[in-house]
Amino acid sequence: MTDILDGGGPGGDLPESMLPYDVWMEDAYREVMLRALEHVSREGLAGGHHFYLSFRTDWPGVDIPSRLRAQYPHEMTIVLQHQFWDLKVDREQRCVSVGLSFGGVGSILTIPVTAITGFADPHIQLSMRFNPVEKESREAEVADAETVPEVAPEDLAQKGDAAVVSLDAFRKKGPKPS
Repeated sequence: MTDILDGGGPGGDLPESMLPYDVWMEDAYREVMLRALEHVSREGLAGGHHFYLSFRTDWPGVDIPSRLRAQYPHEMTIVLQHQFWDLKVDREQRCVSVGLSFGGVGSILTIPVTAITGFADPHIQLSMRFNPVEKESREAEVADAETVPEVAPEDLAQKGDAAVVSLDAFRKKGPKPS
């Protein structure tokens, strides 16, 4: 799948996409992660499943104890396996919160979904990496790709490299009304 997305497949270089496939793919992978977290918040972890969750500690909206922020000023990875509590996914606020113990001291961590840089379930060798992107930047990127400029047919005809063709000549004509 990577060969198709990065242009490294047979034939070499592909034209630059005018569609934000990378953003859509990352959004889809984030959705898989959120569903997994929601499932575990309701049902608990089954079998050997456990999660590694990496996130930017310096990201706006990340709420962690100051001692953890001092210890991990840029990025941190937490493990959800044996001792965690109150795992919640708040889709409206677009954040994940979980209780963990660090050095015997319990803490609730709140992590915006956009701050998450990685999710893994080593039990099944699943690993996903994310690029943290400001919400406004991501919305603008998708909106730009979805904006189709309106062009009048006469403007197209004047360009010389494009032609306006009427399809009426190719349409089947039914019986004439009497």
